[in-house]
Amino acid sequence: MLPHAAPENKDLVFFPYWRFKGMLFSCIENGIEHRFMDASHQAVESRYFPISVGLRSQALKLNFVTQETRGYFLKPTLPFKEVMRIFERRFSTSLPKPVYHQSHIGETLSLIYSPFYVNGKIYDAVLNKPVASELPDDFDATLLAGGRPDWRIQFIPTLCPSCGWDLHGRRDSLVLICKNCNSFWRPSGNGLKRLKFACIPTKEENLIYLPFWHIKADISEIALRSYADLVKIANLPKAVQKNFSDIGFRFWALAFKVRPQVFVRLARKITLSQPQEKLVSEIPDARLHPVTLPIEEALESLTINLASFMKPQRELFPKLRDITITPQSYLLVYIPFIEKHHEFIRPELNLAINKNQLALASNL
Repeated sequence: MLPHAAPENKDLVFFPYWRFKGMLFSCIENGIEHRFMDASHQAVESRYFPISVGLRSQALKLNFVTQETRGYFLKPTLPFKEVMRIFERRFSTSLPKPVYHQSHIGETLSLIYSPFYVNGKIYDAVLNKPVASELPDDFDATLLAGGRPDWRIQFIPTLCPSCGWDLHGRRDSLVLICKNCNSFWRPSGNGLKRLKFACIPTKEENLIYLPFWHIKADISEIALRSYADLVKIANLPKAVQKNFSDIGFRFWALAFKVRPQVFVRLARKITLSQPQEKLVSEIPDARLHPVTLPIEEALESLTINLASFMKPQRELFPKLRDITITPQSYLLVYIPFIEKHHEFIRPELNLAINKNQLALASNL
């Protein structure tokens, strides 16, 4: 919820807003359009309250709602799916038609409560200023569905389910590590689920390991099962060798957040490279960048990844409407990057990531 500065004697009414924060990718005739979205919309249709919270969700510190929070909380009546369609229409009006495919990646869906109080008019309790004209004489916000909050924050103990050791991870990490029994864990329901992982070993120094999702998937409508197929569909400047057909194609997706344009570029480059180094299931003795993009979001990105390298786009993009990508298996893989002054580099993949891109990604 948003903080308030209302007078002590005022009865607060908390109005709900759906908030969507994430990346939107659109495949159009001229390529892939991308943008970062942070938008909000009423979760209860009302002409008396503002349509959104504007920039407040970004500028003000948000607090969790607890059972002890004083005030009347209106119950959301507008489904988020309907609000999402409003967002899509709002952000798609400027796109040239046709739009062959759209994906929301790395999104965070949340419900934000904004404080108000009634004193002849509806007052914004953040600024203590009226937000609407005179109200009907019989207006009573407490007659709308709602009440006191009846939920509480649930915590999961960060102890390794396998050995009982303390799990480690940065505050924004979606995967926790047990260095005692060499295991990785991710939240699942009310507990933790073990996650298969691997890394590319190296003897280099001054390293950081970045996480990627290594995904095997079936793709309909087009032939993309081997490296030979990849060379053809991406029109790579190399002759197809006999052994290329024996190398299975795998998607590589980022397991960390970056800006949309960087996200597409990195996923495309590493997928086209198809790393073949030996993988080992050992935690490397080096810095590990946190996993901030879950496997579910990585799977959502596969069609965009495919669209980024298949050629010719004008001929193949219309097929995106019919293409279905069905994941078969996945593995979390840490790839070592050498730290330089301004960037992290992986010479074998001809890949470089600016340090600031990773540092600023915590706000995405």
